[in-house]
Amino acid sequence: MHAPTTAPAAPSVPTPFTAFGAALLKNMDRSRQARGKLFERAGYGPQVTPSTVLHAEPGLNLRRYAPDDDDGPPVLLVPAPIKRCYIWDLAPDISVVRRWLARGYRVYLAEWTPVREGDDDLGLDDYGDRLLAACQHAIAQDSGADRLIVAGHSLGGILAAIYSGMHPDKVAATILLESPLHFEEQSCCFRPLVKALPHAAPLAAAFGQVPGAFLNMMSAMAEPQAFQWERMTDRYFSLGNPRALATHMQVERWTHDEFALPGRLFTDIVESLYRRDGLMGGRLTIHGRTIGPASIKAPLVSVVDPRSRVIPWNAVVPFHEAARSEHKLLLRYGGDIGVNLQHVGVLVGASAHARIWPAIFDWLDALQTDGAGGG
Repeated sequence: MHAPTTAPAAPSVPTPFTAFGAALLKNMDRSRQARGKLFERAGYGPQVTPSTVLHAEPGLNLRRYAPDDDDGPPVLLVPAPIKRCYIWDLAPDISVVRRWLARGYRVYLAEWTPVREGDDDLGLDDYGDRLLAACQHAIAQDSGADRLIVAGHSLGGILAAIYSGMHPDKVAATILLESPLHFEEQSCCFRPLVKALPHAAPLAAAFGQVPGAFLNMMSAMAEPQAFQWERMTDRYFSLGNPRALATHMQVERWTHDEFALPGRLFTDIVESLYRRDGLMGGRLTIHGRTIGPASIKAPLVSVVDPRSRVIPWNAVVPFHEAARSEHKLLLRYGGDIGVNLQHVGVLVGASAHARIWPAIFDWLDALQTDGAGGG
């Protein structure tokens, strides 16, 4: 049985029109995936670090990357559950996975996988708690460490924050990378779309699983500058730099590699987070427990792009300030050329790898020296 994270709503029966629209969008998903494979054949596929699957179940593969030193503290990387996880490991010189390995950590990654009909009744309580707890259990058995660092990007940061709030005794540090944690009406670009939608449940019922093409369309409508114009501008400025252009095209390939979101997860995100701002307000219920910023007690790093209209300052900083963590670090990311989407620049940008990640690692090292962190 799943504990509901949203107020109950009676889904409407899909009409022939909505069924046709759902089928059309699912065909668009297949077309986008085929186009992505063309980018890969042109040489713009990911160059991933070798890994093994330590644990698998519907919706999840837990990947383990072999470190040079097996005595380092473990870290669990948590991607957003929309597109493929290799944005964390796109190429050797811009791989977050390799950055952690080079600093002596044991690296694990929660690879979200498409789920079949019948296995897809998964919501925020699964992705933010149950599945990450399964990762924690497998990592503890593999590493012998009873605590780990959890790091999430974008919607993956929401999941990391939920897990950290649910299991503060299991988390050595929480790292949130451009993660929307406060859905303020004045600054959240998605709020007008959410307000125009009476309730997400009927839409999710029409789709069954919400196609990635639909999520892309909604993102482009909510913030066309970030998801359309900035991408074209970035390509133009990348033309004179072969490395930047290659990264831009690799990210372009990744943008075509989304998969459908379980309908219940979509509903939970829209209703509990975007509409009700439940996590920031301390009203988010996960498996019968109510959590909010005061539930975050582990050392906390938040990375924000002050220029961003997708994840604005007010979506990150108020949550960071309200968290109960004794040790906190707030970093400002200033953007890069060649990242295609500035929103993923903190993972693949040259300046992010030169400045942001070393600052995070040095801060974590200082915590371990002081005895405030560690595994």
